[in-house]
Amino acid sequence: MDREMFVNLAVEDLARTAAFFDALGFAFDPRFTDDDAAAMVVGEGRYVMFLRRPFFETFTDVRLADASRTTEVLVTLSAESRDEVDDLVTKATALGAVEAHQPEDRDFMYSRSFHDLDGHVWEFVWMRPDAEPLAEPGDDTEA
Repeated sequence: MDREMFVNLAVEDLARTAAFFDALGFAFDPRFTDDDAAAMVVGEGRYVMFLRRPFFETFTDVRLADASRTTEVLVTLSAESRDEVDDLVTKATALGAVEAHQPEDRDFMYSRSFHDLDGHVWEFVWMRPDAEPLAEPGDDTEA
């Protein structure tokens, strides 16, 4: 079954967050966007919902994580190329994000990550198109 997906993240300043991701080139779906929430489109039927903290709190009975002190989720999105990975992280840091750690450069994959304005961790990854698929669980045959 193909399902829509909504990743929900609490933010302090919804307008600031929307402006940050708009500047990175992301679009927002007005059907799911209002004074309390902004729905960033990351693919067909896939969204990141930025919710003002007080609104987010209406959906849970437990205390919210402080993303600037605790990692609650790592949001990873694919990129078309290594250059796009670098461009996105460079733009993000110019807009006030903080690079999370050194780039990870493996033979088949390249990734970089940053903490956004609320401390959420975002990773952009490029996978080499001709990379060998990962082995199936339990497959211990030699390549």
